[in-house]
Amino acid sequence: MKYTSLFFAILLSVSFKSDHKYYIALTEIEYVEKKKNVQMIMNVFLDDFETSLNEEYNIDLQLTTANELTNADHYFVKYLEKNFKIWINETTVNYTFIGKEYEGDIVYFYLEIENVETVNSLTVKNTMLIKQFPEQQNLIKAVVNAKRKSLFLDRSTDKGLLKF
Repeated sequence: MKYTSLFFAILLSVSFKSDHKYYIALTEIEYVEKKKNVQMIMNVFLDDFETSLNEEYNIDLQLTTANELTNADHYFVKYLEKNFKIWINETTVNYTFIGKEYEGDIVYFYLEIENVETVNSLTVKNTMLIKQFPEQQNLIKAVVNAKRKSLFLDRSTDKGLLKF
């Protein structure tokens, strides 16, 4: 899953260097039956994410600098919990923020849901960056029991259902 994210990040950063005119983020979701958990990797343009959080919370994160706020993760989690929701088998679930990683123009978020016995459907609501960037698109790619599904979410359709 990380290799797909890396490929996508490289493609995005080569195609849309700074001052990009396209707004897209990728969230990869994978159900790991052996571990009974759902693992998620979300990647977002760093500058867009920072702009959104700075405006939303009236802060100055200064990401990837020596002056980055020491409690930046607190704002990341707060923003993610507000703007990224997931339901498994029509039941709202909470995920755990595992961490983040900066790579070039991209920030990766690692999220996990534990103790998942089975996944028949995933419903995802993603409003990340849409308030500040109305043309934002959020691509969701999911793999459950070797079945691959995807959907695009945007301002007009910020929630979607994937059945497996």
